[in-house]
Amino acid sequence: MKRRDKQEGGGIFKIFERKKKPQVGGEIPPKTIRHLERPVNLPFLKDMDEGKEQYGSAEDMEEKWGLSGKQATLGGVKKRKFISLAIAVAAFIILIVGVFYILPRVLPDLFKGTNIELFVEPVINLEYEDESFRVVKDSTVALMSEPDPSTTRIAEVLFNEPVKYVSSAKDGYCKIQTMDGLTGFVKESSLVTDTDSIEPDIHQFKLIVSDPSKNVMTHASNGTLIKKVMMNTVLYADIKREGVYQVALPGGDSGWIGSSGVIELSTRAKTEEVSSRYFVSSVLTFVNSKYIQNGMSIDGASVNGVVYVSAEVNGIQIPRTMEEQAKAGVEVIPEPDAVTGKIMIDQILPGDILFLSSPKASAGDKKIYEMAVCTDTGTLFMISPARTTVRLRNFSSGDSICERIITIRRIFSTKAT
Repeated sequence: MKRRDKQEGGGIFKIFERKKKPQVGGEIPPKTIRHLERPVNLPFLKDMDEGKEQYGSAEDMEEKWGLSGKQATLGGVKKRKFISLAIAVAAFIILIVGVFYILPRVLPDLFKGTNIELFVEPVINLEYEDESFRVVKDSTVALMSEPDPSTTRIAEVLFNEPVKYVSSAKDGYCKIQTMDGLTGFVKESSLVTDTDSIEPDIHQFKLIVSDPSKNVMTHASNGTLIKKVMMNTVLYADIKREGVYQVALPGGDSGWIGSSGVIELSTRAKTEEVSSRYFVSSVLTFVNSKYIQNGMSIDGASVNGVVYVSAEVNGIQIPRTMEEQAKAGVEVIPEPDAVTGKIMIDQILPGDILFLSSPKASAGDKKIYEMAVCTDTGTLFMISPARTTVRLRNFSSGDSICERIITIRRIFSTKAT
């Protein structure tokens, strides 16, 4: 009895004992195979020959599955994939061609005459298609009274300015007419016949130079200088990037100009009028410039030339010549002091233009000799006594300048904007 209990007790503890790994070289117990007591009958195994342990006989793919010999092989599958890929690529190409080539040409005709902005055809009116028009290609060109550089300078014309060709002349000069009606002679080599650079409707932006000068460069950054252009030069641009514009140049070329110191407008818009203080600010940028008869650039200026470009960039159209400017705007008649009878200069406001007789003129002489711009109370912008520069000069009620005043013109309103 005790022996049996011992054996049974030992059997219980054997459960918790680790199985001993067979020793190397020792006998390895054979693995047992589990047999199915109830074999499973699968339909697709009915054709198997149990004796030979092989699959059944080959099937006729066309008769049983409706597949041809090519379709039943792997090579056929690969070929079908290639055809499908080719069809997909062809469809993609057709889609791209339709979106980027066909639709842009078809849709405008379908929506022609509608008010849908996307399909409204831009109206292009060429202003300078007449063969008589020319474009100035130099920074400034002197307009002479005769085809001779020693004759009187009537005015100047600016880079990219349209002019009308009248006739050829001697010594390489030709006769032209400016858009504001002045007629004179310029070097024919300073003009080009291509007018694309001045046609408003074929460009995106209109730019007016408001700085005394700007540089047009070959590239947007680190380019070389193409042309130095002056205040009131009008350019047209097609590309606008951060801080720069690509502008059209006379002759068909293009260049880049910085956005600072230029006024951007729509191609047919005009500069909006501002107050006189902006006009005065533009005039002051020419202080101490070299004086040139009827010049209107920082490289050589006259008072009437400075008035012309400064007024234009600030929204007032005015003639170029001193005689015509004396008729512009409204006349200002300052009242004399009740005690002294002299002009009270505080009635002459910044921006007013004074037209003066000669210092040697006799009393009552009304012929205009020179002009000046009031930049502040008691301060005038005018030609220096030596007639070498344009500069500032102070004056007071008792000054001889007051006695020389023929007329005072106010071309800007005094409104603050």
